[in-house]
Amino acid sequence: MLSFRIPSIGSQPTAFAAKITDTTKTVAQLKSAATPTPHSTVTCGYQAHVAGFFRNITVLWSKNLMNHSLTVMVSSLDNDMNYCCKIDLVKPWQFWSKRGSKSFDVEGNFVEVFWDLRSAKLSGNGSPEPMSDYYVAIVSDEEVVLLLGDLKHKAYKRTKSRPALVEGFIYFKKESIFGKKTFSTRARFDEQRKEHEVVVESSSGGDDPEMWISVDGVVLMHVKNLQWKFRGNQMVLVDKTHVMVYYDVHDWLFASSKPTGSSGLFVFKPVVVGGMVDEYFSDAEEGDSVGGSSPLSRYNSTSSGYGTLHDFCLFLYAWKVE
Repeated sequence: MLSFRIPSIGSQPTAFAAKITDTTKTVAQLKSAATPTPHSTVTCGYQAHVAGFFRNITVLWSKNLMNHSLTVMVSSLDNDMNYCCKIDLVKPWQFWSKRGSKSFDVEGNFVEVFWDLRSAKLSGNGSPEPMSDYYVAIVSDEEVVLLLGDLKHKAYKRTKSRPALVEGFIYFKKESIFGKKTFSTRARFDEQRKEHEVVVESSSGGDDPEMWISVDGVVLMHVKNLQWKFRGNQMVLVDKTHVMVYYDVHDWLFASSKPTGSSGLFVFKPVVVGGMVDEYFSDAEEGDSVGGSSPLSRYNSTSSGYGTLHDFCLFLYAWKVE
C-alpha cells in the first residue's frame, strides 16, 4: 500500500499552514477530520503585509438556504492572535448588503475591508465564492494589502489607496461542496497563468465504479475498479505545471448513509520537478494506484517555462448525497 503523505506547504510554513499540510498526516486522516456541514464553504488562506508585519489572512465564504456570508480573519504568523470581521451578504430581513465596508482593529492598527458583489457571478456548482465581476479589498496603512476579484480598478478607486509594495499571495484553498456524482472547483496552480476548472466525476454505481478527474475539460485521471483503488495518487501536468493529485473516496463506497452524505477528499499540490518528483515516483513504483494510466498525464505543452510557484495546496471535500 502506498503512503499518501501530504508535502508541507513551505520550508517555513505558518502554524495554520502546518496544521493543514502536516507531513505526518495522511489523506485519510485529513478526511476523517472534516466536519460535515449543511452548507457549502470555501476557505482560502493568504499571507500579506498587514499592520507592519506579515500575517495570515483567512477568507471564508459560506452559503446556505438562509444566508450568504464572508468572513475575514487576520492572525499573526504563529497564529497566537486573531482578529475577525464577518459580513452577512444576504439575509431575508436585510435587503441590501452586497456593497459596503467594515473596519476592525489589529494590534492598534486600523484595517478596512471593502467589498462590492452587486454584479458578482456565481458558479453553477453551488460554490459561495464568486467567479467574476466583484472585488474584496483589504486596506492597511493606506495600501491595498490583499485584493480579490477582477474589478481591480474600481477597488483602487473606491478605497483611494495604493497597491501594496509586497503583494499578498494565496497558499491554500479548501472547498466543501455537495453533489450526486459531479463536483467542481476552481484554482490557479501557477500565479502567472489562468485559473483552471477542476472537475471530479464518478459513476453512479454498479459493480465496477469509476472516477474521472479533469482540468478545463481534459481528463487527466481515470480510475477504474474504484472499489479496490479508493485511495491513490498520481502526477499530472496542468498547463506546464506539475501537480500531485491525492484522493481518498473510501466513504463514497463503504460508509453508512448519513444525512450530510459521504465525503471524498482530493488534494492538488503543485510541485517543482527534480527534487520532489523523484520521491513521488519512487512511491508510485511500489504499486499502481490508477491502473492503466500513465504516471504522468499530459495537458498542453510539456516544454519549460514555469512561472513562480507559491507553496499552494488545494483541498476539495466532495460530499456525495443521494
